[in-house]
Amino acid sequence: MSGDKFSDINGNTILLDCQNHTSFCREFTVSAAKVSFRKVMAYTCSVWLTAYAIFLLTDNTTVLSGAIFVTLVGMMLHLHFVKIDHESVLIIGSLGIQMSSSYASGRESTTFIEMGKVKDIVINEAIYMVSRADNVYIIIYPPDSFIF
Repeated sequence: MSGDKFSDINGNTILLDCQNHTSFCREFTVSAAKVSFRKVMAYTCSVWLTAYAIFLLTDNTTVLSGAIFVTLVGMMLHLHFVKIDHESVLIIGSLGIQMSSSYASGRESTTFIEMGKVKDIVINEAIYMVSRADNVYIIIYPPDSFIF
């Protein structure tokens, strides 16, 4: 099952890579497509055309400067907090579960859960209009907390 192609809830292609490191250690990695140049250009053009239309009506040049600033800050925030390049789940039997996320900006986030704290693992299927999404929840001890 190494390198299989699937699609996400929006129809974009994602890759699933499964690795067996040892008999009690498995790693699952989901990789998404890189940032689309077409989307970046569409958002940038829409913000700048709106700013230029406002500039033509008001003759205020700060609108154009504000549009450039909003576009740059928006792109940086999207790359740093939203756009995930790949996620991985490393399951080490009797030791724990490590979940890692790598964002488009290079930032990485890692969470480790000791196996003794794992109470249950729930796989949920959500249906949105005409598409389906699978969710995996790890219920940990104490019972009022979970990680998804």
